[in-house]
Amino acid sequence: VQLQASGGGLVQAGGSLSLSCAASGRIDDSPAMRWYRQAPGKQRELVAGVSGGGDTTYADSVKGRFTISRDNVKKMMYLQMNSLKPEDTAVYYCNLVQYGVLYWGNGTQVTVSS
Repeated sequence: VQLQASGGGLVQAGGSLSLSCAASGRIDDSPAMRWYRQAPGKQRELVAGVSGGGDTTYADSVKGRFTISRDNVKKMMYLQMNSLKPEDTAVYYCNLVQYGVLYWGNGTQVTVSS
């Protein structure tokens, strides 16, 4: 299993970005997928998660601003980020767990300027 995140960039506060995570390889039973982020000098934190059936969870800090979604046929996961704040600046990672193995994608940098 490989995960490839993309879509990061530089945006002004209040702007929007859309991240994508493409999964490849053998993906069985649409495992839950998650977005994490890690800001400089901070621990990696959970941003949002989506189950195989589409149930979603969000960190309190992004509720109402970010929307996670997935397309099981295309093996894709998305994160629509609106009303971005400077504190959203971080490297964003996607992951999934399958058969007890945790897979991480590469990171994509999101920078929000004030």
